[in-house]
Amino acid sequence: MKILFVNASLEAARGGGAAERTFCLARHLALLGEQVSVLTTDIGGGHRRLEGIPGLEPVVLHSLLDRFYLPAPALHRVYRAVSNADVVHIMNHWTAINALAYWAARLAGRPHVVSPAGALPAFGRSRHIKAAYNALVGRPMVRNAARGIAITADETPQFTAYGLPAERVVVIPNGVDMDDAAHDATDVSPLPALDSKPFLLFIGRLNTIKGPDLLLEAFLAAAPEFPEVQLVFAGPDEGLGSSLKAAAAARGAAARVHLAGPVLGGAKRWLLRHATLVAIPSRQEAMSIVVLEAGAHGRSVLLTDQCGFPQLADCGGGIIVPASAGELERGLRELLQPDAPLFAMGARLQQLVEARYTWNASARALQACLDMVIAEARAS
Repeated sequence: MKILFVNASLEAARGGGAAERTFCLARHLALLGEQVSVLTTDIGGGHRRLEGIPGLEPVVLHSLLDRFYLPAPALHRVYRAVSNADVVHIMNHWTAINALAYWAARLAGRPHVVSPAGALPAFGRSRHIKAAYNALVGRPMVRNAARGIAITADETPQFTAYGLPAERVVVIPNGVDMDDAAHDATDVSPLPALDSKPFLLFIGRLNTIKGPDLLLEAFLAAAPEFPEVQLVFAGPDEGLGSSLKAAAAARGAAARVHLAGPVLGGAKRWLLRHATLVAIPSRQEAMSIVVLEAGAHGRSVLLTDQCGFPQLADCGGGIIVPASAGELERGLRELLQPDAPLFAMGARLQQLVEARYTWNASARALQACLDMVIAEARAS
């Protein structure tokens, strides 16, 4: 089976969960023996992650405009990549490269599936641009898809709102590679100032959707009760960094709030391994990968109810609260008590993640789905 993945960016720090999902599924499908190509841009150099992986071929377009992931005109390369594939897997939603791949798939007669990863609601900036995009290509791209690949069942109404019948929506969750959580003695702290102090950990982009402002407000309210606890924001600044620093300084907590910037590899593993608690305060998210990474490292989690992972509460690996500063504060006060069973909670989450949420299992589920899509297309 020849599979073409399409995603504008594979840079882990900037592309977030969608970039990680694309990379991991493509890599694991290649390991399963499929012929995999990835159509992407050179933004941030994320395409270099694909180099040297057997069975995986990158098709990289130069980006002319980073904010909108606008690739240089290369219609012949897009069409060639699409026509060489048996099926096209389009990741995310609001990008020009997705539009090009969709039009090429229609022209070449190739079936496509879409996996927006929660991106279909027009949230955030550029509402008028998004409305025009949907009118021109976004809605037809979803409506005409052979399958919608949801990350959680809660995402299904987002597909049906675009005209894709619910029976064509398949749920394939995010995952982790448990081997990535293995202890490595060479891992070092990216923040020596932490010393051995307990800390809350936020991993993600510093933007409104991810909710770091909600977490900071909650932390500042609870901080006097827990004078040793620090707060670490680890992720690229997408507009909120300066306001987070200013808010912490205004409350006299500048020394307790740390902005580590993007963290990868050993630095990320160190933070996950040593965090007292991982907090995920998102206002909107299909399914958090960070909660799975926390579980792989045996950490307990404070999660909002907008993160698509009710299984956290079911397994007793943490608590879920509404996405507000007040509710996050309540969760922090509960989980930071001296008698809170954080270690046991982290162990329960770790067991769940290892049993049900690995990239290998998700890749096998996607493999079966795409096999069916190809068979249906050939029979029609």
